[in-house]
Amino acid sequence: MEGCIFCKIVDNKIPAAKVYEDSKVIGFLDIMPANKGHCLVVPKNHAQTLAEMGDDDLCATIKAAKKVARALSLSFGNGSFNMVMNNGKEAGQIVGHAHIHLIPRFQKDRLRIKWSHLKYGENEINEYADKIKKFI
Repeated sequence: MEGCIFCKIVDNKIPAAKVYEDSKVIGFLDIMPANKGHCLVVPKNHAQTLAEMGDDDLCATIKAAKKVARALSLSFGNGSFNMVMNNGKEAGQIVGHAHIHLIPRFQKDRLRIKWSHLKYGENEINEYADKIKKFI
């Protein structure tokens, strides 16, 4: 996709601190990390969100994320990390190319990922479930 910064990284038009690469996926350090060591795992084929990714690319991306997460854990001596994928502007996606964030976590880091909790009204949970199931 022309103008996509991740596509330019995939095509080696922009440099990146690569930590992983295979025929379908690339992994590199985020230049604006939430914690040092924060990696992005990106399918080489352009898709804006998880819902738009082909199944082969999705499988390859999640398998690569597991490899990178394991390497992060071994390199920092702990197994703590967040795996985050923002899909769409309202979810906080900034770059319009599907990608997974792997953020190493440390005991005294200041990173906080929080959300408020809602409650469903009477039978509302079943109504939501039914709406979703119609499209599965």
